[in-house]
Amino acid sequence: MLFVGRLGLLQRVFPSYRALFFDALASVCSGGLSLFAGQPLSTEGIATTTELRNANYFPAHNLHFFNPQSPFYVCYQRGVLAWLERENPDVLIVEANFRYLSSPLAIDWMKRRGRPVVGWGLGAPTARGLLSVLRNRFLRQFDALIAYSARGAEQYADCGFPSERIFVAPNAVAPAPKHALPERGDISSRPCVLFVGRLQARKRIPALLKACAALPEPLQPRLVIVGDGPDRANVQSFAQSVYPAAEFVGAKHGAELVPYFLAADLFVLPGTGGLAVQEAMSYGLPVIVAQGDGTQSDLVRPENGWQIPPNDDSALLFALQDALSDLPRLRRMGLESYRIVAEEINLEKMVRVFVDVLDFVQRSAR
Repeated sequence: MLFVGRLGLLQRVFPSYRALFFDALASVCSGGLSLFAGQPLSTEGIATTTELRNANYFPAHNLHFFNPQSPFYVCYQRGVLAWLERENPDVLIVEANFRYLSSPLAIDWMKRRGRPVVGWGLGAPTARGLLSVLRNRFLRQFDALIAYSARGAEQYADCGFPSERIFVAPNAVAPAPKHALPERGDISSRPCVLFVGRLQARKRIPALLKACAALPEPLQPRLVIVGDGPDRANVQSFAQSVYPAAEFVGAKHGAELVPYFLAADLFVLPGTGGLAVQEAMSYGLPVIVAQGDGTQSDLVRPENGWQIPPNDDSALLFALQDALSDLPRLRRMGLESYRIVAEEINLEKMVRVFVDVLDFVQRSAR
């Protein structure tokens, strides 16, 4: 598995969870990988880094216009053409988002030199009018598209992009597990439900507390909440009145998390975001997740968990009750979770798809 050439990667920001992937991809590019990315707005709450071991990072100067949640948001990255002149990539990967105004400049720079450009993104939700026209025109510039999920690939095809040039690289943030599947015995006492994440409003911890309290008493679990954040004091105060048995253990990282994954029987993320889902699955845990950007649809299936609509407290309660009513089934679902991240969705598989796409567009350009 090797891409013969130099790869350029243009990103709006460099989130810390992508460092492992960028380094892994750089390690299979014979000419190396150069990343050009800037900083998010402070209000976005995105943890970023500049640290890479194998790839080269060059900072962009991001100019943000309007709030990223606004339909009018656009971003321009200063210095992109100077970066391209300096790094001279054979293939360029760009986020497939027409709101990033410097991307067309980079695409044009590559096209004038007869070099391919690959788009990479979540997909293309339904749009109408001028937004649809601008988006579809932008997508047509790419030689291939990589979608985070099967649903994203379908959305790109619905925009008229040729399906034979759409590839799916399921969004992975962790390598395949190096450890064996943990051995878990029968659940002899109260099952343990685990949450791992930042304690902030969009994670919807109060909804999880209320759902646990609303369960029939025999099903009420031991609830362990791992994490810290701006809402911690408020959430703990709420827990005292709603589900005082909840355990708040603070932020844990790396090896510190392992005992919590091993002690748990079910992993629950009731709000948006979900970087810990794959790690939980690698320890043989079934999962309940709120539907978000579509990446969950490939990762969480009826065989290993529950996807619930966002902001739906009734659905969360129903999923918890269904999960905790059949404890032997939880064990079987945990086995499937481990298999999925070991065999199907992991960094190694994601890198392989990217290399296949890079080879494809290089061959097509000859």
